[in-house]
Amino acid sequence: MKSDIEIAHEYEMRNILDVAGDLNIDNKYLENYGKYKAKIDLNILKTLGDRKGKLVLVTSINPTPYGEGKTTMVIGVYDALKKLGVNALACLREPSLGPVFGIKGGATGGGYAQVVPMEDINLHFTGDIHAVTAANNLLCAAIDNHLFQGNELNIDKNSITFQRCMDVNDRALRNIKVSNNLKSVRDDSFNITAASEIMAILCLAKDINDLKFRISNILFGYDMNGKPLYAKDLHVEEAMTILLKDAIKPNLVQTLEGNPVIVHGGPFANIAHGCNTIIATDLALRIADYVITEAGFGADLGAEKFLDIKCRVGNLKPSAILVNATIRSLKYDFLNKDVPNFEKGLNNLKIHIENMQKYVNNVLVCLNHFNDDSEEDIEKLRDFCKNLGVSFTICDGFSAGGEGSKETAKALLDILENNTDFSFIYDVNETIKEKIEKVCKEIYRAKSVSFTNEALENMKRLENFNLDKVMIAIAKTQYVLGDGKDLTVKNVRLNNGAGFITVYLDDIMTMPGLSKKPAYQGMNIDNDGNISGLF
Repeated sequence: MKSDIEIAHEYEMRNILDVAGDLNIDNKYLENYGKYKAKIDLNILKTLGDRKGKLVLVTSINPTPYGEGKTTMVIGVYDALKKLGVNALACLREPSLGPVFGIKGGATGGGYAQVVPMEDINLHFTGDIHAVTAANNLLCAAIDNHLFQGNELNIDKNSITFQRCMDVNDRALRNIKVSNNLKSVRDDSFNITAASEIMAILCLAKDINDLKFRISNILFGYDMNGKPLYAKDLHVEEAMTILLKDAIKPNLVQTLEGNPVIVHGGPFANIAHGCNTIIATDLALRIADYVITEAGFGADLGAEKFLDIKCRVGNLKPSAILVNATIRSLKYDFLNKDVPNFEKGLNNLKIHIENMQKYVNNVLVCLNHFNDDSEEDIEKLRDFCKNLGVSFTICDGFSAGGEGSKETAKALLDILENNTDFSFIYDVNETIKEKIEKVCKEIYRAKSVSFTNEALENMKRLENFNLDKVMIAIAKTQYVLGDGKDLTVKNVRLNNGAGFITVYLDDIMTMPGLSKKPAYQGMNIDNDGNISGLF
């Protein structure tokens, strides 16, 4: 079987100027990065009318090592919509180098449903993630320089919460010592760039002024009297925004079938909100009648945050949610990995469907089809959805691209004819505890939620400074769902610039490590610069 990169190399890409022409984007609003990539100048927004498109979110059941193909689903269905003559546009996240070189691989789809140039998108692309890294670390340098230069702000060095970042999996950086001199040493750690608050801010900012405002309000620590300190206290927000002046512009690429795709921003879903930028989505909704996008991990992680965070900040209202599933993942048993457990998988799917219906009434279940799926299993899944009163469809995007995804595209268009109801799970004006308990009990189906003393102390401090009336982003693994367990909140941390409190449920790693046999070991580049082994 051909690899994704081999399939991608078989296709002749269109010049990006021609691709932009399909969207009626004038060349003066394009900044080319070679022949096949471009950034879109934000001044184009001044020439466009109000939003006209309907927004579709693609999410998934809980991920397994097999991979459920959520991005592949987005691209296949999008290509199918274009084949049907629909004015549609797809918006995706940018991949992080951590998963690319680690074990998960890239994030440009698979098989015959890919975005290209896949090597560029999966690697340095247009430099957005590097710009986020630089801006993040400039703030860290400013903090430590202020300490070295006399500490006029009276910073409590042990209260600093803003951490350095790097876009590579490196577990050695999880715990480090930072020293300005031998008399001033403090404990610190690195995040991977996709977990940086700067990445979350970039993806939630509405324009460059909003970006600067959010950066200025990053809470990086407290003074010796317990007073919050912000990036603006260090007068570093202008310089940080300058580093991000190009990263804020959406990136334009194409599918294997030559259709335009916007790829922009990439926060991790198990830590931040796991979806592409508001700017990219807003631009797409002004251009197209239908916009299809995705959110990371399963529906309990990425979709919940997309709906409760991104939609709230961006004033977005999804018209439908497509829940992606695979037979082999429905049969996967996390405890006994060699024992198929289809009934447990169907129960997992049922919870995800019910959860999504709490937000949006239009939900479609789509089977991402593989050649070894049995007809018996497919019919069992079809009957299961029918009994739940939920629409069901089969997608063959991986093996047949847009042509293999037409059934799903047509089913999607059918449910988009229905009126849409949309609501949030919690109100930001509720207490931190109330918001956490609502998500844990209504979405994760937890029996109870407890809090460590450290979490309670930090929650109280935020409430005392009136910093609690914000959204929450729960940091957890992808497996806390549907078993009625008791969950413990270990800590909370305010990302004031992003506008949400990160709630740590598990020993979640904000700097992942590499596996025993990382993906980079199988990569090659020849004398002509041709890359192989990249997935």
